[in-house]
Amino acid sequence: MSLSEINPDAYRAVRGLEQYIRAHVDPALLHLLKLRASILNGCSFCVDMHSTEALAEGEDSRKLFAVSAWREGPFFDDKERAALDLTDHVTRLGEHGVPDDVWDTAVEHYGTKGVADLLMVIATINVWNRLAVSTRSQPPATA
Repeated sequence: MSLSEINPDAYRAVRGLEQYIRAHVDPALLHLLKLRASILNGCSFCVDMHSTEALAEGEDSRKLFAVSAWREGPFFDDKERAALDLTDHVTRLGEHGVPDDVWDTAVEHYGTKGVADLLMVIATINVWNRLAVSTRSQPPATA
């Protein structure tokens, strides 16, 4: 199913969110958060897309591979860890919500406006993940 063809107005609305976050969030952090949420949601299409884009933009492959086990990896600074932790909790919202300490740490590193932008990133990638998984989107074949 091609949602952009079947429901172009809704697809454009989600693309609008994407344009907003690309203009307001550091690209390197954006890739990490999108990759993490996509891993949690089991979205092969998005894992492939965001890891490929991050590599093309110069991100270290070891850091990208470590996103799946970010709590144990040495590749992330405290600020990135705060954003990844927020991503985990917002993506898994139904399990435990967002604990106060996770929220407070994110605000400490990003400020209220920054956390609002991070929430838009996390919400948007979760929309894309749900659309891609539901429609069984597959990564492009390699050459």
